[in-house]
Amino acid sequence: MGKYVEDSKKLLEYVGGKENVSAVTHCVTRMRFVLNNPKKADIDKIEDIGIVKGTFTQSGQFQVIIGNEVADFYNDFVAVSGIEGVSKAEVKQASKSNQNKLQKLMGDLGEIFAPLIPALICGGLILGFRNVIDSIAMFENGTKTLVEISQFWAGVDSFLWLIGEAVFHFLPVAIVWSITKKMGTSQILGIILGITLVSPQLLNAYGVAGTAPADIPVWDFGSFKIQMIGYQAQVIPAILAGFVLVYLEKFFRRVSPSYISMIVVPFCSLIPAVIIAHTVVGPIGWKIGDWISQGVWAGLTSNFKWVFALFFGFIYAPLVITGLHHMTNAIDVQLANTFGGTLLWPMIALSNIAQGSAVLGMIYLQRKNEKSKEVNIPSCISCYLGVTEPAMFGVNLKHSFPFFSAMTGSALAALFSVSTGVMASSIGVGGLPGILSIKPGFWLKFAIAMVIAIVVPFVLTVIFGKKRLAPEDLYGKDIYKEERQENLIAGETAAEGEFDFLAPMTGRVLDLDDVSDKVFADRIMGDGFAIELTESDVVSPVDGVVAMTYPSKHAFGIKADSGEEILIHIGMDTVELDGKGFESFVETNDRVKKGDLLCKVDLAYVKDQGKSLVSPIIFTSGEKINLLGKDTIKQNEKVIELES
Repeated sequence: MGKYVEDSKKLLEYVGGKENVSAVTHCVTRMRFVLNNPKKADIDKIEDIGIVKGTFTQSGQFQVIIGNEVADFYNDFVAVSGIEGVSKAEVKQASKSNQNKLQKLMGDLGEIFAPLIPALICGGLILGFRNVIDSIAMFENGTKTLVEISQFWAGVDSFLWLIGEAVFHFLPVAIVWSITKKMGTSQILGIILGITLVSPQLLNAYGVAGTAPADIPVWDFGSFKIQMIGYQAQVIPAILAGFVLVYLEKFFRRVSPSYISMIVVPFCSLIPAVIIAHTVVGPIGWKIGDWISQGVWAGLTSNFKWVFALFFGFIYAPLVITGLHHMTNAIDVQLANTFGGTLLWPMIALSNIAQGSAVLGMIYLQRKNEKSKEVNIPSCISCYLGVTEPAMFGVNLKHSFPFFSAMTGSALAALFSVSTGVMASSIGVGGLPGILSIKPGFWLKFAIAMVIAIVVPFVLTVIFGKKRLAPEDLYGKDIYKEERQENLIAGETAAEGEFDFLAPMTGRVLDLDDVSDKVFADRIMGDGFAIELTESDVVSPVDGVVAMTYPSKHAFGIKADSGEEILIHIGMDTVELDGKGFESFVETNDRVKKGDLLCKVDLAYVKDQGKSLVSPIIFTSGEKINLLGKDTIKQNEKVIELES
């Protein structure tokens, strides 16, 4: 047993016990669970476990962020729980029971393209580098490229094309191989089928448009002919051909006797698949791919491109949550191969940057919260390097407002990117290094878009965070509680007779005579005044102790260190809301100082319920007060004096 035994026991209890765990494994930083009933997981208690840095759910998996110690923690968890761990592939398979059909389809598409992404990124970077050395005239007064003045770099340029061609022109080979691997059929047959789509004896796909129909080579079978057209760099034809092969092979495996299956299955699967690929699904797939790429291109280049850009930039992060973002890989590759570049990928990179920038805002807001920094800082770094899940699920979605701040920044950055025609050679790294995939002529414009994606989410997150984050979130639950209680524990109180009262809220100042409730207007409970709220925060007006709270969170009693007893009643008849629209941050007997947050009020919700925001502040201990004559007051400003 290791040092994480106790935390493992807690985690097992809080995920719903052994009987609620269908499968469990781990990756580099996270425990990955498939839960029989995800609703049984107590997220608040799980995130209070010392080693846990956050939780999120994706693709049917409940994931618990542990950090670098995850391998040791996993071993202790398996020992404590008696649950046998499984592979990540088995967890993925088990998690599909928690997914709908669309999520399964998108998950399958993502798993097909996931093995190809390293090659696509490498190919995109190579194309970007070649554009720098063979397309930008940087020498001899801007008249020649590096390739034109240097035989060495000319050789480099030619050599790198070998790799670029292998990645993009022969992409169908990789796609069909990946499909057969994912579906559990013969991968070598997939590779061969892919080669038949890009064979040199076929008319290159790029040459079809410039070739007269009569000049296109054919296989002549006498009574019919098949055009010898290649599908170099085509995505949809390769996907359709791959699935034709997969289902043919599965069919013939099922019907063939085992003693002749080695002969029957490959022969009867591959030959029909090649025929169908070149006569049916290839041409259909070509048309579908062309329609998709033309449609997306039209959206990105039309007079309404700003609408497309704002919409895509705003919704891309939610697409990641659903898994629908996987389809953009196929579209990006299709765009790059059809038009020589893609306007879509820069927006994806900017969306990732925006999510990281929202986390950067949380790092600033929670700079005194040590536990949050353990999650925020690595999440921000990984997001800026293109891995968004820890940032999105571990930080931004947890608080919601950083997520929407990032979506807003992403939309504005996408608008600038598309409006200025920023184009990438192909897909690349989806964060700050994404600039390396951008065509060199657009680097400056993309850099400006990156600044937008950094500044806007950061600023919005800080603005909203200051209003919406509780002190416990800003400083950490334990630290804030200790700070609030330290004076009480130490027995420190204000000098007797010393009284300093500041406005507990911002708004319009009213005399009690103007309050509609007769109990307050007739001063039955004591003298005081009222403020009609215009901002959501309600803070303590004095140093003292919380003497009373209500379950409906609409009223607080405070006993000042100098002896006065004060009732703060938020709104009129708001007890009828049963706490909805109110968020309390204190409990009875808590020590408070002037300016400590007592409550946040959802002003719009209270108004929508037909309730007044006029809030009486009553001195229930009998003091008489004099208003200082201000029509409006800001929180923490002097508003009254006691009568002597």
